[in-house]
Amino acid sequence: MNCPKCQAEMQVVRVEGGEVDRCGGCGGLWFDMLEDQDLLSLAAEIDTGDPEVGRRHNAIDRISCPKCSDGQPMIRMVDPAQPHIWFESCTVCYGKFFDAGEYRDLAEFTVADWFKRLRARPRPE
Repeated sequence: MNCPKCQAEMQVVRVEGGEVDRCGGCGGLWFDMLEDQDLLSLAAEIDTGDPEVGRRHNAIDRISCPKCSDGQPMIRMVDPAQPHIWFESCTVCYGKFFDAGEYRDLAEFTVADWFKRLRARPRPE
């Protein structure tokens, strides 16, 4: 499977409780349906990519699902508790793609995140 953002090969990362696909190029993460919820406590171990690279790749928002064979377009989603986190989701297989650093950020809800929530800008259409 290739990364939907940079097209580099995704590598399987096995952790206790499951496995995740991590991009060898940009460090983005692919989670099959519900894996992201099951593995959140291991975010620091799984999401080892550079958050600055992730921010640059976050600008790419029209991507196709790397799992669905027909190039299913993915939709951009926002975490309601932390609206500064934008990720992509497939409406067919329910997989999710997080840019490098996003999954780690999702796992760490802090007071600073509460303030970011107040200042969150709307998603571009």
